[in-house]
Amino acid sequence: MAFDGAYLYAVRQEIEQYCGARTDKIHQPSKDELILHLRSFQGAVKILINLSGDSARIHLTESKIENPSAPPMFCMLLRKHLSGGKLIAVRQDGLERILFLDFLCTNELGDAVNLTLACEVMGRYSNCILINQDGKIIDSLKRNADITRERVLLSGFPYEMPHRKQRLNFLETDDTTILNALLLAPEQNLDKAIVSLFEGVSPLLAREWAYYVSKTGVSSHELTSSQKERLLYVIHRTAEMLRERKCQFHILMTPEGNLKDFCFFRPEQYGNLMIVKPTNSASATLDEFYVQRDLKTRMKQRANDLFRLIMNRIERVSRKLQHQKQELSETDKMQKNKLYGDLLSANLYQLKKGETSARVINYYEESAPEICIPMQANLTPSQNAQKYYTLYRKAVTAKKILSEQIAQGEQELTYLESVFDVLSRAETENDLLLLREELIQQGYIRNKSQKQKPVKQFPPLAYQSEDGFLILVGRNNRQNDQLTLKQAGKQDIWLHTQNIPGSHVILVTEGKEPSETAIRQAAILAAYHSKARDSAQVPVDFTKVKFVKKPNGAKPGMVIFTNQQTLYVKPDRTLTEKLAYQG
Repeated sequence: MAFDGAYLYAVRQEIEQYCGARTDKIHQPSKDELILHLRSFQGAVKILINLSGDSARIHLTESKIENPSAPPMFCMLLRKHLSGGKLIAVRQDGLERILFLDFLCTNELGDAVNLTLACEVMGRYSNCILINQDGKIIDSLKRNADITRERVLLSGFPYEMPHRKQRLNFLETDDTTILNALLLAPEQNLDKAIVSLFEGVSPLLAREWAYYVSKTGVSSHELTSSQKERLLYVIHRTAEMLRERKCQFHILMTPEGNLKDFCFFRPEQYGNLMIVKPTNSASATLDEFYVQRDLKTRMKQRANDLFRLIMNRIERVSRKLQHQKQELSETDKMQKNKLYGDLLSANLYQLKKGETSARVINYYEESAPEICIPMQANLTPSQNAQKYYTLYRKAVTAKKILSEQIAQGEQELTYLESVFDVLSRAETENDLLLLREELIQQGYIRNKSQKQKPVKQFPPLAYQSEDGFLILVGRNNRQNDQLTLKQAGKQDIWLHTQNIPGSHVILVTEGKEPSETAIRQAAILAAYHSKARDSAQVPVDFTKVKFVKKPNGAKPGMVIFTNQQTLYVKPDRTLTEKLAYQG
């Protein structure tokens, strides 16, 4: 990702506009994430500080992020020291990926003190450190985050900057210094040389500079005079964009719509291989780019216990089914036991006690071959025959019981997979609470507290086809039942992915004949809200609601249906967002 020191410079320019604002609230939605709420005469703003290794960043945000019921210790510490404090400065040392937020606060004695929140946005070494006016650490979010950098991040120790290589700041360095540094550095591709020589320059920005110099690539020691001029020009142009706040923020996406990168310039290096989407600001770019990724990560952290529970139950049921199916295959020998019993009974007149086998004619086959039937010497021929009949009856009973148990196990496995799918697509804390409540009712989770607040029930997701048909999508298994069996009309169209866990989708017809466009778009929504969201072609069954039934005793979301047709569609996130109902 391109959150480098240069991009942080643009973010700093946006945040410092709110110097003078006071800290209103502080939240910590997850272990690696902080949100500072600032309030001023201009209005309220939020600063998001994310310190996770793969999405570390700091910027203004408009995203609504749910907070845990109990704030963590570091969050309480920041509230104690920074609540009501005034943001007086936003600093960055060169193009290092560290932003210092300086606050004027009041201590417990009522004296004014200067406190600094050091936001080190450096990948897996990211950290957030609160520093007092004497330059000593009050506390840090990650106390052991920087052991490899030979720093002590403990309360009472002086704050020290992380170790950094001596590199050039392209906002300040003159042309001669740049060209000399290129000559003195080891010979390598120009983009790699740029990354090693310049501070705060990401590989994306380095490749863009190198592409401007030569579209075919060039070595750092083989630059012609013209290429050197082009390199210096593009460096100065980038510096001017940052200093004069003329950046052009963009998000890079694949043709399939997958987010790939972001930058503060319009990239030319990819040609038509990437979709380049312009955005309004540095913070808005980061908000849009990371919101979906962070949402999934945050929900997975909160749903870890449910994921473990469901995965363990799926593995247990799968192993049990495997053993039962193996036992069922062994019961196929029951017909052989019945055959032996019949043949022994038909030949009792010629058999004697004490024989260990009987050679008889198998008159059940056309060729009437002679077969050998094992016998127990201590039993009479009649008792041997009854022994085989007993084994046959036991096998018949076992087959019946195993068949029923296998059917129940497969239904439970289908249900658990549907729950896992709903859990993987959960977007809010309320979704998790509803799912947990469902698992309690189904007996998978013990209800430790008898007095629980009722969980808020949200309506189904609503969409509208391009030709005006309302489409409803269930959020979880219980809502699937409510939507299909109680809310939908008999003539409405019910859709579901074929043999794939997913949501129930209802195309509301209001007595009209649904168009092919509406049915296809409803099928795309069904595919998108399923386990097959990332697949290329997804089969979706659809039929009228009147042909959908729920068997007695079936688990939530489990139905049977007839008279169905099948469409093959590709899940489309862009279309899903476009069809979201605004009414």
